[in-house]
Amino acid sequence: MLQTLHIKKSFELESGDTLPEVTIGYHTYGTLNASKSNVVWVCHALTANSDATDWWKGVVGENSAIDPNKYFIVCANILGSCYGSTGPQSINPVTGQSYFADFPLITIRDMVKAHILLKEHLGISSVHLLMGGSMGGYQVLEWSVMEPGVIKNIFLITTSPAESAWGIAIHTAQRLAIEADESWKEKRIGAGEKGLKAARAIGMLTYRNYDMMVHQQADHDHEKLDNFKASSYINYQGDKLVKRFSAQSYWALTKSMDSHNISRGRGGNLAAVLRRVPQRALVMAIASDILCPPKEQQFIAEHLPNATYIEIDSSYGHDGFLVEFQIISEALTRWLGHVAE
Repeated sequence: MLQTLHIKKSFELESGDTLPEVTIGYHTYGTLNASKSNVVWVCHALTANSDATDWWKGVVGENSAIDPNKYFIVCANILGSCYGSTGPQSINPVTGQSYFADFPLITIRDMVKAHILLKEHLGISSVHLLMGGSMGGYQVLEWSVMEPGVIKNIFLITTSPAESAWGIAIHTAQRLAIEADESWKEKRIGAGEKGLKAARAIGMLTYRNYDMMVHQQADHDHEKLDNFKASSYINYQGDKLVKRFSAQSYWALTKSMDSHNISRGRGGNLAAVLRRVPQRALVMAIASDILCPPKEQQFIAEHLPNATYIEIDSSYGHDGFLVEFQIISEALTRWLGHVAE
């Protein structure tokens, strides 16, 4: 069940702007043990929510690698989202109106700062395992640098230590799609829906890949002139997101990803910053991922002092981190067993 933490004091952002107050939506599963040593914190990606047992079934949940019968599991909705934490649809207490497109620029570091406030509220002093994929992995890396004494072990999949020029270009194209919808800045729920649908369409092309799209969405009717299966699939995926997400949150969160760089303000050398991360790490790549390709995870594993690297075969591309739950869960279980020895 979604829980919320309201913090009625100003929250300074990395940009220098301030949120007058913040709300953090979160889920917990399982029970904190007496020594408070069984905490697993799950960081979610772009359009997910804090119910990790819903979107990461088979990895988080009963009879999975991260089982609530063994661990106390926490997942918090990120700032800027629309699933319980402060974001564009939230009320600005200064104006009494929702922020909408006036929501300030936030960074991955700001999101982690909010996670830390929730951690303190929950009385957690040590996180046994911090884990996440894609944008969730951005949060994991940032938090590992910010609180190296708190985070004991980390699991990263399909992620990177800094957003690539490729990723920034994709996000810019997605924001251009949103901005082309003249309604996107309107101060109402549902503003920018057409733009959000187009942005999702661009994203889907990077979450999958050529082989998977051809395998699953090719038409076998060679006489067709219109209404192709691949086109229907892209429209369907866009409509699905529009029903559950906000164009203004999507715009804001892609901006947050663009600025992701763990070496910002820390000397500007990614390899050097990674070498200062002491946690034992499982770093996993998906061979067919074209959004965060394996070379990015290889770079992480090469420079983390205590990393184990695994590359898995999957035809699902970037989305494989959500789909290949059995392979991921088995590998994570084995690695956690070694960590406990």
